[in-house]
Amino acid sequence: MTKNLVIVESPTKSKTIEKFLGKNFTVTASMGHLRDLPKSTFGVDVEHDFEPKYINIRGKGELIKELKTLAKKADKVYLATDPDREGEAISWHLGHILGIAPEDKCRIEFHEITSTAVKDAIKHPRSIDMDMVDAQQARRILDRIVGYQLSPLLWRKIRKGLSAGRVQSVATKIVADRDREIEAFEPVEYWTLSAKLRENAKAPIFEAETVKYQGKKLELRNVEEARAAEAALSKAEYIVQEAGRKERKRHPVPPFTTSSLQQEANKKLNFSAKKTMMLAQQLYEGVSLGKGSVGLITYMRTDSVRLADVAIEEIRTYIQQNIGSEFCSPKVNHYTTKKNAQDAHEAVRPTSIERTPQEMMQYLNKDQLRLYTLIWNRAVASQMSDAVYDVTTLTIGAGDYQLRATGSIMKFPGWLQLAGKFADEEKDKTVPYIEPDTKIVLHKLLPAEQHFTEPPAHFTEATLIKELEDKGIGRPSTYAPTIVTILNRGYVVKEGKKLLITELGLMTVDMLTEYFKGLISIPFSAQMEAHLDEIAEHKTTKEAVLHSFYDPFAEDLKVAEEKIPHVEIPLEVSDVPCDKCGKMMVIREGRFGKFLACPGFPDCRNTKPILVKIGVKCPKCGGELIERKTKTGKIFYGCEKYPDCDFTTWDKPLNEACGKCGGMLVEHVERNGRKQKFCSNPECADARPVRPSGAKTTTATTTTKTSTKKTKTTTRKTAAKKTTTKAAAAKKGTKA
Repeated sequence: MTKNLVIVESPTKSKTIEKFLGKNFTVTASMGHLRDLPKSTFGVDVEHDFEPKYINIRGKGELIKELKTLAKKADKVYLATDPDREGEAISWHLGHILGIAPEDKCRIEFHEITSTAVKDAIKHPRSIDMDMVDAQQARRILDRIVGYQLSPLLWRKIRKGLSAGRVQSVATKIVADRDREIEAFEPVEYWTLSAKLRENAKAPIFEAETVKYQGKKLELRNVEEARAAEAALSKAEYIVQEAGRKERKRHPVPPFTTSSLQQEANKKLNFSAKKTMMLAQQLYEGVSLGKGSVGLITYMRTDSVRLADVAIEEIRTYIQQNIGSEFCSPKVNHYTTKKNAQDAHEAVRPTSIERTPQEMMQYLNKDQLRLYTLIWNRAVASQMSDAVYDVTTLTIGAGDYQLRATGSIMKFPGWLQLAGKFADEEKDKTVPYIEPDTKIVLHKLLPAEQHFTEPPAHFTEATLIKELEDKGIGRPSTYAPTIVTILNRGYVVKEGKKLLITELGLMTVDMLTEYFKGLISIPFSAQMEAHLDEIAEHKTTKEAVLHSFYDPFAEDLKVAEEKIPHVEIPLEVSDVPCDKCGKMMVIREGRFGKFLACPGFPDCRNTKPILVKIGVKCPKCGGELIERKTKTGKIFYGCEKYPDCDFTTWDKPLNEACGKCGGMLVEHVERNGRKQKFCSNPECADARPVRPSGAKTTTATTTTKTSTKKTKTTTRKTAAKKTTTKAAAAKKGTKA
């Protein structure tokens, strides 16, 4: 019997889908795009309505030949690329290569890789959506225009290897503007004053903050004003003016979009946007669950918070049966999707709520499990009941001053019962309810505290993604690659979680701001995204959008070419002499960060890594310990005498000795930011196993790791078994 051919993008996905469809279907992968604009030439005919000149991608010849052979033998070809604009364009290119007309019913799409979703998609093929294809082509051509016409200008005027782009340039400007705002910030001094009060000598003590003076907001600008307020409050009579007691509800948060998933994974799990999307792709494409592979989450590129009715029903049933009916929201919780959202796909959620994180523990690696748990908890919590707090507020008069005390106690946890550490929980603070006009006692006047206003925080990956989303710049699928690009180009550097602008980034942003205001303007960039949406919605054409961009851009390019002077980036001279020619080496920046180079290039090509000494001696050989970086930018510490000395550690060595054995102490930073000190001697009682990098592990360390791994596996299987027993018992209505 002739087989049907299904073409997807990923080979991982193809294996999973082939098991669902059976022997009458062959499923293969295109491995992404097969055609694209040429790398060696511009590839866009500006004079003829921006006609793109696509070619087959080099290295894909054998794959194209194989796909053509399979397509000729097949009775029917289904194009099942990803359900977004990029996927639609890949299907269109595949159709061109295989001789399939766009109007043929060849295109299928599914938003989760499960047997039901895939089989249902096969029953409802459609033609290729050319409006979506045109929207993707317009984006690709815009990026090609900027990349191939503006980037060479940066090479000539500033430095070879630079690049500019619609989204990356605006993202760099946003980081630069924030850093300049922080640098220009001037702190303002202010003081706060609080008191500990009680109704009588036996009543509980509570704290109140001074908030008003003579009916106006209290502003203590210096120590003299603070001392005067202290003196007045120490002699004042305290009386309750107003007392309020009410119930406050905290509503559950919606399920994840791509953006909110990247933000939460960065904040809660310390994952980069790139890592989050890589793990989400793995969970979507399929994970082996023993008997077969299945996609664990729905499509991860989405800007919608909408859930399918069947998913809502499944979630609510799970809550009622496994968490408690009182924790299930009385009505279905619906969430509003943002105005500029495409809303083509539902929110990111598990394909089956019955696959709990505990049950998936034995099938997923550590990072996959952590991300899946985040997604699972968020989806379930979205249909749970509100968290309820009892809130007490007292307004207290003290002469010319007014104080306020607010306390809140959780009455019912609601969705926080599940969200737990994944939600920003409030701590209970007790304030007793005291009737108005009651005189109360000053137990203790706390010393006035000096403060200074703080500048806005540096951007992190999470907050930059939120800013791009709020401003309407880019789309969920572009955030991760945009951040990777501005880091790789050296426009921005990462210090801990902070994103900081570099001198190169500032120079590039300033030049683009002066000569290409349209390109780097936030409103313009957001408007361009809206135009791309309009192409997909058949409200305008790609030619109209491209002309509206290119005509003013071409004029700006001419002016910039004539007026921008060549900029020499000043080189920072180090105190390290070149061991080949004797000249003092200079600091240059490459793909993997800064390094030392001889200024005599090209006559002398000597380079060296920058050694950042930390002022601590190596415990193995007595040499200097230095800060090093992996290729991914992660910091570790090692001996400067490597490879003769192989001491390395992820934890920061300290110039402190252990009180028990005299060994070197190291500082370990937990994921929550908390710092702890441990002894570097593995035999000491105060030791923490030090994870080496690039060094040979001792037998003891290897044994410990193997033992730990076995224990974890056993624990996971036991936990999974218990969960399965509980679930089965819950269905039968018995206790496990």
